[in-house]
Amino acid sequence: MTEPPHDEAHGGALGSRLNWLRAAVLGANDGIVSTAGLVVGVAGATDDRAALLTAGLAGLLAGSMSMAAGEYVSVSTQRDSELAALAMEKRELREQPEAELEELTALLERSGLSRQVAREAAVQLTERDALRAHARVELGIDPDELTNPWHAAWASFLAFTVGALLPLLAIVLPPASVRLGVTVVSVLAALVLTGWSSARLGAAGPRRAVLRNAVGGALAMGVTYAAGSLLGAAGA
Repeated sequence: MTEPPHDEAHGGALGSRLNWLRAAVLGANDGIVSTAGLVVGVAGATDDRAALLTAGLAGLLAGSMSMAAGEYVSVSTQRDSELAALAMEKRELREQPEAELEELTALLERSGLSRQVAREAAVQLTERDALRAHARVELGIDPDELTNPWHAAWASFLAFTVGALLPLLAIVLPPASVRLGVTVVSVLAALVLTGWSSARLGAAGPRRAVLRNAVGGALAMGVTYAAGSLLGAAGA
């Protein structure tokens, strides 16, 4: 029998890829909403282009660095946990191989295999690579695909930056008379896109995700613009 003519991603690789895509979409979404709220709030107090640019750049840099640092810390903790679990499993395999073989057999049985087939599979997997077999079946970890905190940090930094650039450019490039309208329309359009994308990646209906995104973004801009207008009127 010939092999299938296509190279399709399956299992953990596909799940990992979708998680990265979803994180990128959500990072961009955060950049859009937070920066839009900031620049629209400042626009409520002043129409000075330099002030808007300064506020937008400060928000972009602060937000992207915060996202990167948070993601680095979070993923580093996850990686440390994965390495600790693998080290413990390696020690158990060295100290009590028979008990670990029986444990792997039982786990394979729970997946629907008969006792005899599960035992044969456990023996073969153990002979091939015992640690990898236990990591995948028992721990749900792929030793070849451990989370990388630097990758996660850079991905979050770039996603947030890309998202934040939209409201920043929309508020500083157009003439003063239309910049607020251009920003609001651009941001809402981008939020519709990110809401739709996140729903599709999660295999969910897009209508609710799009509505939540658009309403949340509109509310954020409305609140910050109102606050900025009040502060501007008060001369703050």
